[in-house]
Amino acid sequence: MNTRLILAALALVGSVSLAEPPVALPPPNTAGGMPLMQALKERKSAREFDPKPLPPQVLSDLLWAGFGINRTENAHRTAPSAMNQQEIDIYVATANGVYVYDAKTNQLITVSSEDIRERTGKQDYVKVAPVALILVADFARMVKPKPEEKDRLATIDAGYISQNFYLFCASAGLATVVHETDQTGLREVLRLKPDQKIIIAQSVGYPKTK
Repeated sequence: MNTRLILAALALVGSVSLAEPPVALPPPNTAGGMPLMQALKERKSAREFDPKPLPPQVLSDLLWAGFGINRTENAHRTAPSAMNQQEIDIYVATANGVYVYDAKTNQLITVSSEDIRERTGKQDYVKVAPVALILVADFARMVKPKPEEKDRLATIDAGYISQNFYLFCASAGLATVVHETDQTGLREVLRLKPDQKIIIAQSVGYPKTK
């Protein structure tokens, strides 16, 4: 395949920027943390955030906890996935741009350099929280389920990932909350393909100090 055809194929993907190199994350710290029962006790939604950004290490740990690879021998993840389809992509919106988390390489693939956080929800806090996580299902990957089951299964899988984010935030002293998002407005900026659907969005950051 020649260079022109390669570029054309990549452009059709829609989720990958050809202009920006991937952003490498530090290896996730998978040791330590709060005991599970204590994290469950501390788990809660918070709607007030400090605007300071999350350090790369914290962001790496957060994304790994949500849907990272915890078994390298078979690339299985920290959250269940129906029929192991792994159809959920995590889009990460920060002040510096929008990215897709690549669990296999532990990198952020650049989608846009635009700050779209305020477009991820209708609440005022979405503009303040340093990170917005958008969980997107790619139904094209779901080759095993029946067509009528895809939406339900993807929603369940996104719920597992969201809860992992909640528990990590409880353990790490971060604030987080799930919120509704504008499906139509975000599709274009995320450069989604027809078979992709936004399931849910979740803001994450340090809690606002009183």
